[in-house]
Amino acid sequence: MAFDHDIHHIDTGSPGTVAELSVFHIGPATARHKIYLQAALHADEQPGIMTLHHLLPLLREADDKGELSARFTILPMVNPLGMGQHLFGEHIGRYDFRSGLNFNRRWPDLFAAVSDTIAARLTDDAEANVSMVRQSVREWLDRQSPQTALQKLRHLVMSLAYDADYVLDLHCDNEALVHLFVTPDSMSGLTDLADHMGSVAQLTAEDSGGGSFDEVWPSLWTRLRAAHPDHPIPFSAHAATLEYRGRPDVFDADGKDDAQRLYAFFQAKGFVAGTPPDVPSAPMPLPLSATQMLRVDKAGLLAYRVELGDSVEKGQPIADLISLDGPQAFIARTPILAGTSGRVISRNISKFVTPGTSIAKIVGTDPIEGRAGYLLED
Repeated sequence: MAFDHDIHHIDTGSPGTVAELSVFHIGPATARHKIYLQAALHADEQPGIMTLHHLLPLLREADDKGELSARFTILPMVNPLGMGQHLFGEHIGRYDFRSGLNFNRRWPDLFAAVSDTIAARLTDDAEANVSMVRQSVREWLDRQSPQTALQKLRHLVMSLAYDADYVLDLHCDNEALVHLFVTPDSMSGLTDLADHMGSVAQLTAEDSGGGSFDEVWPSLWTRLRAAHPDHPIPFSAHAATLEYRGRPDVFDADGKDDAQRLYAFFQAKGFVAGTPPDVPSAPMPLPLSATQMLRVDKAGLLAYRVELGDSVEKGQPIADLISLDGPQAFIARTPILAGTSGRVISRNISKFVTPGTSIAKIVGTDPIEGRAGYLLED
């Protein structure tokens, strides 16, 4: 049994200033399975912090009773760099101030990093192959020399997550219903996660085009299996981005309920003793390419016509854009039309929008023509 709280310090590059990263390790150190959870990679997305705040004591109590059969590594606030970024009283936690990089984009491509060293080391022993691949990633990490604070943070995080069987990255949207981003191979092991979360949509893409954290781990195994079909390589990293509603939704009751739902998922997988409650089945997964990120092409003030969860038809007005300049300023309203049929699962908190701003996610069933490559909102 163990409940360890480690504090890591990251040199921020500013003299006399360090960032503090808390890491909790819970459960038997010798457990066969490892579960990794983190929250607030986008530092202004904080519902996940509340969820993990409530999950920690649940796991600690279970560990005290000897009811854990997995090792949990939990980073409740994974991005202390972004937590410190404020400008004129506003918290800006999505992009690194120094590089301009989105904190959840352009993570290293592990397949490109280690595939050449793995090919000659594969055997006919599936478990040995899993261990060897993870060791190769560990060796690659050990060869890196991170320089900037962001590089150091990412290196530390990857060093904690590289050998996990499940990697869960807790985020939120602007204003949204609970949903998941997940790779197709990961989805097979996370159906019950969607069920217990009460997720309204499972949006799948093998590569959404942004190099996001949740795709680092399953992408390695999916591509290795495709590159070496003659060797047994079990898919060994189920990962997902868990979208917990919207940025304002940092509430004690929601966090407690979300934590209990995660705990039930771990029970369903056999990582925690006990029988989880029965829950309704979540909707079937759909390709992310079938979800429209509905955008505006000019500035204005939004007046929504739909609520979260509404079903809409292609061509239906989703909102009106009230003109703020020109001859029709404060008079004209331009309807913003849905480009596909489906369910509205997110809207924008900010009602003043500029060209290119995404104002809604509409989850459809059929891939949208021309929607390929970069599938995210950024």
